[in-house]
Amino acid sequence: MSCEVAIKVDVDTLKGYMEGVPRILDILRERGIKASFFFSMGPDNSGKAIRRVFRKGFLSKMLRTRAPSAYGFKTMFYGTLLKAPMIVRSSPDILKRASDEGHDCGIHCWDHVLWQDCLYGMSREDIRAEFSKAIELFSRVTGYIPRSCAAPGWQVSPDSLAVQDGLGFGHCSDARGVTPFLPRMNGVPFRTVQIPTTLPTLDEVWGAGGLNSRNACDMYRGLLKPGLNVHTVHAEMEGGGMSDVFVSFLDRCEGEGVAFPTLFDVAARIGGTPDVKTADIAMGEISGRAGRVALQK
Repeated sequence: MSCEVAIKVDVDTLKGYMEGVPRILDILRERGIKASFFFSMGPDNSGKAIRRVFRKGFLSKMLRTRAPSAYGFKTMFYGTLLKAPMIVRSSPDILKRASDEGHDCGIHCWDHVLWQDCLYGMSREDIRAEFSKAIELFSRVTGYIPRSCAAPGWQVSPDSLAVQDGLGFGHCSDARGVTPFLPRMNGVPFRTVQIPTTLPTLDEVWGAGGLNSRNACDMYRGLLKPGLNVHTVHAEMEGGGMSDVFVSFLDRCEGEGVAFPTLFDVAARIGGTPDVKTADIAMGEISGRAGRVALQK
C-alpha cells in the first residue's frame, strides 16, 4: 500500500517544549525524518484548564492517559497557584534548533488555554492580537515570518479563519478530517488551505479498548490509508513517556517504505490545483476527546 504520513507535532506546555521537543528532534534526526512543529509561543497557563472539568469525558480522559505524570504536577498549577512561565522565551534555542534542522515550523498559538477555552468569546481584534504576539516572537527567534498555524484543540471560528486569511498563511491545520480542503464555515468561504489531522491522537485512544504500548503500533498501522495521512503527536506524550510508541510507529512505517512529507511539502504540492475542493467546517464531538472540535464535513 502506497501511503504518506505527515507528522504534526503540537507543543502545548513548557514541559513539552523543554523536554519533549528535544527528544522528538533526536528521534527524527536519527531517522532522517522531517516533521511539522507548531509552537505555543507565550505563557503556559495549563492550570486554568481546570475549567474543563465539567466537560463530558474530561476527567475520564485525564485518568486514562495518566495526565499528571505526562504533563507534570507543576504544569497542572501554572497560571493558578504557580505563575505562568513563558514557553519559548524560556529557551529560544529549542525553537531555533527545530528550524535550523530543516523542520517545518509554525504557530500553535500565543496562549494555548485562552484559545482552546475562550475562542468563541474573542473578537477578531483579540484573535489578531494573539497572532501578532506569537508571530513577532517566532520571527525574532527564527529570522523568518511563520508560514502556517495549527489551532489549539482544533478550535476554530469564522473570525479565526478570517484572521488567518488576512495574515497570508500558506496553509493551516486546524481541523480533523480526511483530505486537504478550502474551508467554509457558517456559509462563509475562506482561502487558506486546511490540511486536517486524519488519525486519532494517542491521548484519544490510550487505555481505550485495551490499547497499550504493546499494540498501539499495530493499531496505528492498521488505520493508515493510501495517500496522505496526518498524524498529530504531542510533545508532552510522544516526546515523554510515550516516546517508545512513537519510535515503534516510525520504524514500522520506515520499514514498509512509507514516506514522511511535511505539511509544507503537502501544501506546496497541492497549491493552486483544482483538486483542492471546498468543504464545510462544523464543530462536533469525536471519540476520546472532551468537548467539540472542528470537523471537515
